[in-house]
Amino acid sequence: MEHVSKLEMAIARIDAENAKDPNTEILGGVPFPGEVLYSRRMTEKLLDFYPDASPQLQIAARAQHICRWTIPRDNYPDGRIGYLQWREALKKFHAEKTEEILKDTGYDNDFIEAVSSLIRKKHLKKSFESQVLEDVVCLVFLQYYFKDFAAKHPEEKLISIVQKTWNKMSDSGREAALELKLPTAEQELIGKALKA
Repeated sequence: MEHVSKLEMAIARIDAENAKDPNTEILGGVPFPGEVLYSRRMTEKLLDFYPDASPQLQIAARAQHICRWTIPRDNYPDGRIGYLQWREALKKFHAEKTEEILKDTGYDNDFIEAVSSLIRKKHLKKSFESQVLEDVVCLVFLQYYFKDFAAKHPEEKLISIVQKTWNKMSDSGREAALELKLPTAEQELIGKALKA
């Protein structure tokens, strides 16, 4: 029971941090802090995709974008190099922010290191749980954020992004992606990307 209590406390702390997001998203006519919605979607998708997720994986999914708005993309140079620098800075920041919360919540160092490793994507393609987390990140992007993203970019770039997303996913993740109920335009884009 104590372990469940610590998990709930950690999730509540992550949610409290994400509730400070000044960027809002409207859902059902109600504005929500953007990162609160993202983190809840990550949890829901994780438990739908892999119901046996460990507490470490559940926390890593919930904290995937913790306080992301504090490190804007435009703090880094344009282009791929700047993008990669930004992504590395974010992974480090998200992991360290989560480590602080887990220490305060009473988790031991091994548990904290396991969560940090997942957030930092240290063993992608080698660790089962790291791959599950990557699949969930991709599924959440495709289900909730791809449509708006697609409206801002040319088709050629979108096809490339779908192909890169697909390459990050496991076979199970790809199967789940094909089962998503997406708008027709996004389904067609995915179809073109997979045929190319």
